[in-house]
Amino acid sequence: MTRKAPREDVGDERLEIGSPKTWAGGVPAVGHALGTAYRQMGAGRTMLTLLRVNQKSGFDCPGCAWPEGEGHRSPAEFCENGAKAVAEEATVRRVTRDFFAEHPVDELARRSDYWLGQQGRLTEPMYKPAGSDHYEPISWEDAFGVVARELRALDHPGQAVFYTSGRTSNEAAFAYQLLVRRFGTNNLPDCSNMCHESSGSALTETLGIGKGTVLLEDLHRADLIFVVGQNPGTNHPRMLTALERAKRGGARIVAVNPLPEAGLLRFRNPQRPSGLAGTGTALSDRFLQIRLGGDLALFQALSLLLLEAEDAAPGTVVDREFVEAHTHGFDAWEKHVRGLDWSDVLEATGLTRAEIEETARDVLAARSVVVCWAMGLTQHRKSVPTIREIVNFLLLRGNVGRPGAGVCPVRGHSNVQGDRTMGIYEKPRPEFLDALEKEFGFPPPREHGHDTVEAIRAMRDGDARVFFAMGGNFVSATPDTAATEAALRRCRLTVQVSTKLNRSHAVCGEQALILPTLGRTERDVQAGGEQFVTVEDSMGMVHASRGRLRPASEALLSEVAIVCRLARELLGDDPHVPWAEFEAGYDAIRERIERVVPGFGDFNARVRRPGGFALPNAPRDERRFPTATGKANFTVNALEVLRVPRGRLVLQTIRSHDQYNTTIYGLDDRYRGVKNGRRVIFVHPDDLAERGLADGDMLDIISEWPDGERVAEGFRAVAYPTARGCCAAYFPETNVLVPLDSVAETSNTPTSKSVVVRLRRAMEGAVEGAAEGAAEGTVSRRGGD
Repeated sequence: MTRKAPREDVGDERLEIGSPKTWAGGVPAVGHALGTAYRQMGAGRTMLTLLRVNQKSGFDCPGCAWPEGEGHRSPAEFCENGAKAVAEEATVRRVTRDFFAEHPVDELARRSDYWLGQQGRLTEPMYKPAGSDHYEPISWEDAFGVVARELRALDHPGQAVFYTSGRTSNEAAFAYQLLVRRFGTNNLPDCSNMCHESSGSALTETLGIGKGTVLLEDLHRADLIFVVGQNPGTNHPRMLTALERAKRGGARIVAVNPLPEAGLLRFRNPQRPSGLAGTGTALSDRFLQIRLGGDLALFQALSLLLLEAEDAAPGTVVDREFVEAHTHGFDAWEKHVRGLDWSDVLEATGLTRAEIEETARDVLAARSVVVCWAMGLTQHRKSVPTIREIVNFLLLRGNVGRPGAGVCPVRGHSNVQGDRTMGIYEKPRPEFLDALEKEFGFPPPREHGHDTVEAIRAMRDGDARVFFAMGGNFVSATPDTAATEAALRRCRLTVQVSTKLNRSHAVCGEQALILPTLGRTERDVQAGGEQFVTVEDSMGMVHASRGRLRPASEALLSEVAIVCRLARELLGDDPHVPWAEFEAGYDAIRERIERVVPGFGDFNARVRRPGGFALPNAPRDERRFPTATGKANFTVNALEVLRVPRGRLVLQTIRSHDQYNTTIYGLDDRYRGVKNGRRVIFVHPDDLAERGLADGDMLDIISEWPDGERVAEGFRAVAYPTARGCCAAYFPETNVLVPLDSVAETSNTPTSKSVVVRLRRAMEGAVEGAAEGAAEGTVSRRGGD
């Protein structure tokens, strides 16, 4: 079976390819940020809004989760892509009932995510009845009635799936998980399942906490920083400021990535004269251009070299005091690493032994080391063992639980970490459920629910019939596009709580609801007065977020109000949860969070202090490791070299610079030299030549899996200096190539960074497609005889 991605109106006919950039930021970043903001919001609204982003009395950027720090904040505490995220939400464009009357669902399904997002803010609840191809207006009361009716009609609560995106506030997330568990299920998949689930799995096992162990100040104090599988110049631009400060303090930076990324080469800080008029700051002291999936081999090799350095000078390299007092499993790990085969290391990494040995010398010269990573590490089959190996590497020299050192998984969406803290998890810890039961007096379900991949399978197989999404763009965020879309279309009802139109509104169940909600930038006024919400950043800092703009429509409800009103409709007079009180004033929710979630004592008072507060982190704060052994665990991780069949490449899906997650701001990726288009595939020139292909050729990308091929058609080849044997293309356009069943061990995260593909000229694909069609026609005729 061959599965193909839908072709959309992306506008690639004007595609231009130039040279990749060697620096990020500077005047162009300012110009692009303000230009996008002016187009979406106008001049006055732009200044009113951007000057409040990430300020202590303002609102948290709806983009990434990078922290702001405790000290002085710039008046312009935002980056280029943060400005774009704010502009997308605070746009003056509106999607009204007239839009839906004009555009049937099947037409919207043929539009690109970019086109859909550019239409503007949603303004009122809309309902697509069964058998209809149009959304039509519906009152909030009737909308909640539809959801409650369909949920009550299920055979059991496990037939409903409740998804969450990372933008949901702590208060809304806590109320949401409470509603879902009062209903009777733990089916709470979220975007963490597709990004940092591997980090959480590995860190919980090894350190006892599924989060990083550093604060922003630790980066400033580090001697050596590894940035692995991450492109901060596009995905977390404010991180470049922290790296620049670290460099000015004497730190060395090692970038480990298959693609050279402009932001890690040189940073022209727009808030410094040298960034606007000068050459800026060279960031990476060393660039290790690693093959996809080779990171485990790299860190094992570095650890082996450290052990050999200890052999040569006993007592000078390994932190024996820390290892003996605070770790478990060292002897088994050491024996395993000493048996490492260098030929496997070099094949897996694509690096030379000299490059790895020189990096080991950097490590030996550094007292304090931080390792940062993002989805370039978390979306492989061996992601969890890879991150465990990074922990081994850091534990060896005591680089956990001291200033300037530790693990730093850099989260994406602005409250994705906070949502998990609040209980958005399909496999809740028994202690969390015990606390819920004690506080609210009902027995929450104990059986584990569906994660994202399992939820798609359940909908596909008819085992889940209602899908409810609190934010996000599920269709475009998930793997195996054709399978995901078919699964959602099998549902009896799909519900999307959203600020803007996206593809998930057009790929829907028999019935569908769009419930429009307030954005971070907007005032939230309830019966108890004006409210604020809270978020947790990537380093465990909790702070308040207060919108100031007038809502895009008087018909919008906050996420908290949507949850509480649905709960009252579904559960009636609930004796256990005061839903009306929660909606009226969010302090009431925070009082309950304080009693259920560890670390939130005196929540309402502490979060009102400028800058908020840090959650406790036992490995960082006390060098205490709440694992099964009571210590930090060294783990043995087998090295498996990723070997692909002849003629194949390993594909990673990536973002463009005009993109945040599934939100497409524009059609340019100026750091990689792409303008006016997205259907491109970056391939090393020698890999193109080996296949008889050339820069500029139009190609189809085919992934292979036991259940059949998947095809993404019509991509322009771009000769690019990526690692040999590897290639890259943008998501969501290439999500169709990621098989649903290709997942990371333990975490079940889709392997979007290690898809084995082959390339063919697009015209050859047309010929093959014609042959397939003829064959299918023959089968059809025979079946009719």
